Amino acid sequence: MVAVPGTAETFRASMALLRTRRFGTFWVASLLSNIGTWAQQVAQPWLMLSLSGSSFLVGLDAFAMDAPAWGLTLVGGVLADRGDRRKIIFGFQALQMLCPTLLVVLLLTGAVQPWMIIVLSLVVGVTDALSMPSFASIVPSLVERGQIGTGIALNSTQFNLSRILGPAVAGVLLAGAGAVGCFAVSAASYLPFILVALWVLPHGRPQNVGPRKQAFSGLGVILKDPVLRGALLTVFITASLCSPLITFCPVLVTEVFKAGAASFSGSIAAFGLGGLLGALALLGIEGRFDRRKLSTRAGAFYGVVVIACALAPWLWMVPVLLVLAGISMSVSNTQANSILQTAAGPSLRGQTASMMMLAMRGGMSTGSLVTGISSHYLGVQWALLINGILAVALHLVLHSLALRKRGEGQGPSTPTSPAGTR
Repeated sequence: MVAVPGTAETFRASMALLRTRRFGTFWVASLLSNIGTWAQQVAQPWLMLSLSGSSFLVGLDAFAMDAPAWGLTLVGGVLADRGDRRKIIFGFQALQMLCPTLLVVLLLTGAVQPWMIIVLSLVVGVTDALSMPSFASIVPSLVERGQIGTGIALNSTQFNLSRILGPAVAGVLLAGAGAVGCFAVSAASYLPFILVALWVLPHGRPQNVGPRKQAFSGLGVILKDPVLRGALLTVFITASLCSPLITFCPVLVTEVFKAGAASFSGSIAAFGLGGLLGALALLGIEGRFDRRKLSTRAGAFYGVVVIACALAPWLWMVPVLLVLAGISMSVSNTQANSILQTAAGPSLRGQTASMMMLAMRGGMSTGSLVTGISSHYLGVQWALLINGILAVALHLVLHSLALRKRGEGQGPSTPTSPAGTR
């Protein structure tokens, strides 16, 4: 990304937010939690592939984890806006922590079966769908309204840093203790986040909660706005057509390039490095460019990278391309999320986050299942090639429609929540 005047100053001002007590502590706890999550995300598809040898079951497992978003994420958004977020996060995280713990027990006793992994993924998917809107509303509650974009970009840096550290930890553990070590680290990583979230989140229900019949009223505010609709569509296209590149990376590495776990974990770490670079770049240009353009163009570039991965003739190209994939994913999703969160007032942040999560997790579940089927019949390279071509085409159409509306005099809008803003 090209540097612009004031980039260094903007970057330093953005990083100063990390020195605040509440946000900085939350950032560190989130990093530790996500390192454990990524260690499991590396180990789980590898374990599934080792047990079953089926790319379809790898896709089905990912589908089980992401599919509950379709039916429950909006409910989770209402819970976040109308319930006690501290209790929501504590309850669902405690339940979710039991899943990797149980996998550790199953692996140590030699009783693990593919269907057990899928069932536990479904439990994680349900708890994620109901609690993630509460998670996503934490950052806007810790910063001033004008710092929301910076807070989201900083949160993206820790998430993508964990994409580097988590797979690195997983690679060491897989080579030594095996998958059981990854699941043990994942289970332990829940504790710091739960404790810090209980500390930084306010007690009780959010203020300005409307009557029950208006529980889903914020969805209409979001869906009626063309800019916000465009942000959600961008996230959905990227999640459904480009994210399967990560889900099926172990299939690509093992079946096409005949490589092992080290190459797979290294490729996922490369994706995390790219995501970190993209998030850091955004910290230096926050507020300087049209977020909508950045989001759709980065999404289209992600599709190009998926095509390149499908056609790559050598293994060394995969991690290089995944760095580019991480950059484009980070820029596209962070900008879309900033559009949504900046437009929402405190009483609707949960529902805004739920729409973002529905587009992302719902898209990932659909993409994983469809790509699993197409990979089974056509091979993983053809499946990814088709995904990439469709992603580029759809993002370009979306970008063209956005430019046409702007040419007709309809600029970016920022609808205000009925309850006002911070």
